[in-house]
Amino acid sequence: MSLTKTVLRFAAPLPQVESFERYLFIGPHPDDIEIGAGATAAKLAAAGKKVTFLICTDGRFGTENMPEGTAPEELIRLRKAESLASARVLGVDDVRFLDLSDGAFYDPADLFRGIARTIGEVQPDLIFAPDPDVSSECHADHRNTGEAARRAAFFSPFPAIMKQHGASPAGVQALAFYMTAKPNRFVKTRGFLGRQLSALLRHKTQFPRESESFRTISLYLKLRAADFGLRSLNGQAEGFRVLGRTQMHCLPEAGK
Repeated sequence: MSLTKTVLRFAAPLPQVESFERYLFIGPHPDDIEIGAGATAAKLAAAGKKVTFLICTDGRFGTENMPEGTAPEELIRLRKAESLASARVLGVDDVRFLDLSDGAFYDPADLFRGIARTIGEVQPDLIFAPDPDVSSECHADHRNTGEAARRAAFFSPFPAIMKQHGASPAGVQALAFYMTAKPNRFVKTRGFLGRQLSALLRHKTQFPRESESFRTISLYLKLRAADFGLRSLNGQAEGFRVLGRTQMHCLPEAGK
């Protein structure tokens, strides 16, 4: 570790995920929040924090477990209902939708604008979003959502910039990227993994009970919770790449 990075760890410590009161979880598709940070969302909601979900695309192409010929409009309707049911399992009752087309069939400017406006409405202290810098991630919706979220989070305190996008300013203090290869903060989630898996089962179009897809994702989430738990000496945990406002700009060491 470089001398600069060592000093910065003490001079500008990373925020603690659970230290805030208002949280916005941003998901590219229905079910991504549950997979990436579902146990943490459940824990924060149970602690009485204000938790909001924003789902950016409609999931119309998530047809792997659907009968052939299912109309996109029907799948959109089903996935929205599943998202609401899943969020309730996690203790979240504020769920919002941008209704952009799955598969990146949208103008990225509309994605950014929708996220910025939601930030202005919700006034979150911390925003969760998929990590846009994961080199193995090939899904444009994930990369686009993560990029738009970090841009909006950084610009959120600037009234003149937010006004350009039809949004109100907000005092976002931190970002927490889920589905990341470089976690630097961990949230102890023992007791909430079961709720995370129960929430995923509400996404019946994607994870039918007793299906191979649900068995696979369940195993992955259990292994990930154990891995992050060992790394952080927490038993079970979820890991995030966290940036505070200090780390968001002109501090390349924060990205290592």
